[in-house]
Amino acid sequence: MTYKAWMRSNAALAVLTGLALRIFFVLRFPALGSGDSPFYIQLAWNWLKNGVYGAAVGGRLTPLDTRAPGYPAFLAAVFALAGKSERAVMLAQVAVDLATCFVIALIAARLAPEKSRGQAMIAALWLGALCPFTANYTAVVLTETLVTFLTALALLLLLQAYSADSASPDAAASRTFSPWFLAGVVTGLGALVRPETPLLLLAAGLVLLWRWRRPAEWPKLARAAVLMAVGLLLPLLPWAARNWRALHEVQFLAPRYANLPGEFVPLGFNAWTQTWLWRYGDVYLTLWKLEDEPIPPESLPPRAFDSAQERSRVAALLAPYNDSLTGTPAMDRGFAELARQRTARHPLRTWMEVPLLRCFAMWFTPRIELLPFSGQIFPLRSEWEYDREDLTITLLLGFINCVYLALAAAGAWIARGRCGWALLIAFLLVRTLFFAYFIEAPEPRYLLECFPVVIAFAAQAFARRTQLSSIGSG
Repeated sequence: MTYKAWMRSNAALAVLTGLALRIFFVLRFPALGSGDSPFYIQLAWNWLKNGVYGAAVGGRLTPLDTRAPGYPAFLAAVFALAGKSERAVMLAQVAVDLATCFVIALIAARLAPEKSRGQAMIAALWLGALCPFTANYTAVVLTETLVTFLTALALLLLLQAYSADSASPDAAASRTFSPWFLAGVVTGLGALVRPETPLLLLAAGLVLLWRWRRPAEWPKLARAAVLMAVGLLLPLLPWAARNWRALHEVQFLAPRYANLPGEFVPLGFNAWTQTWLWRYGDVYLTLWKLEDEPIPPESLPPRAFDSAQERSRVAALLAPYNDSLTGTPAMDRGFAELARQRTARHPLRTWMEVPLLRCFAMWFTPRIELLPFSGQIFPLRSEWEYDREDLTITLLLGFINCVYLALAAAGAWIARGRCGWALLIAFLLVRTLFFAYFIEAPEPRYLLECFPVVIAFAAQAFARRTQLSSIGSG
């Protein structure tokens, strides 16, 4: 078998395997009506059928900016072709996710030495195709699959820009469309799907600041920064213009808390939870109950209180809410003051311990949030006796997650110092720290966009400098 034939057969088999895995999730574990799915569907359907990007507020169809229009546009395109079908969206996402596997393969190839790029591509293609975590998210009407594709594509363009400027700055400057500009455009499209996507350009900017820190290199730094910024703004301008025209406000992305007009935002309550909440399961006990269900103080974990007096204080703040299921400014001010006092007593807990625990919780997880399994492991013996299937699936997926991360760590060590390595590492760090510090709920899905980098790094562990001797050179 020639080397090219080996590559083609491996790629075809990986794609078929990846397709089978994703179809399995769509047919066996579809997350119908999950989370924000109904709202995204409503936005897309109203836009498609009524020409209004909005939803019913007070019984009237009202223009909104609560969510940026990238993912609803994707849904509207699917609905226009296949009708209002969540299954059709999932199948479209299967195709998008398989395309992401090819983009990841190209990222892995750019990161690998020239003589082992073919092996890196095939390894990345297989690792991407077999990844159950990205595959699982094709079976839910949420933004993750689409934004992961756009993130991977932007990363590939940034790696191309790095390589082009390193090899021949003059040739890079003469291109019709600079990869820096194209990376900005794709990132802008990603920002219309999930508003934190520009973190990728922040990571790139930090690396460039270090790479071109000498005064003689500042013109190159300025050029790359301007091209990325212009590219980023171009896709956002129509959305900003629409918001100015329809809502008379300056809004390039979406509101920080995705709130409806006039909707109460519990900033103080959020600040209080950030002094103790790091486990994903605790989100269900607090943040996702607010305005919908009572929050019994006895359901909160012990780390939410520093003393019996503080527990009583929290119970007093929650008592009016539990009677009415309505948050008030007075309650929120009370939690804000409590958050300030807790941080003053234990600043390292708020600013170091809890964020680091959030990082750990978001990375080291079985990622079963879309699956009909509890994820409960301890106490191990009782869980084994109560539901062996649940425990087995949880442990298996947790093990697979750790394998991917271990391979990525090994591959990152192997690839250290190569062109683009610093960018990929910076992206992982910037995105992880952003969600650890600035977002209230430590959801594992927020790091799913990091998996193109995880897989590209992991592929380096399988790429050797010489081709397999058993494969022909033709």
